[in-house]
Amino acid sequence: QVQLVESGGGLVQAGGSLRLSCAASARTFSRYAMGWFRQAPGTEREFVAAIRWINGVTNYADSVKGRFTISRDNAENTVYLQMNSLKPEDTAVYICAAGKRYGDYTVPSGMDYWGKGTLVTVSS
Repeated sequence: QVQLVESGGGLVQAGGSLRLSCAASARTFSRYAMGWFRQAPGTEREFVAAIRWINGVTNYADSVKGRFTISRDNAENTVYLQMNSLKPEDTAVYICAAGKRYGDYTVPSGMDYWGKGTLVTVSS
């Protein structure tokens, strides 16, 4: 069973930065992409960013382009999300995900494994 464990969330002022990490427990599980979604209270889970594991190609939601950067460390089996210029509307639980097959990994149904999430709160 693959487990994804997030860390790095917290409270930050608007304009500040945070770096989230997601460590996968199984080194050899097959994955097509890993990424981040977020969910604020009363809203649906939304795509934030993803990276294709084999070639490092990245994809971002329009709302975070130019502010967030996703990266991976193959040796550490970890994916990161560097978040800069944070805004109050970025406040949400950030959830790491991994998809094991080719498909649309920008929607929740395209992912197969999920972490429990880490809370990011941006104060104004």
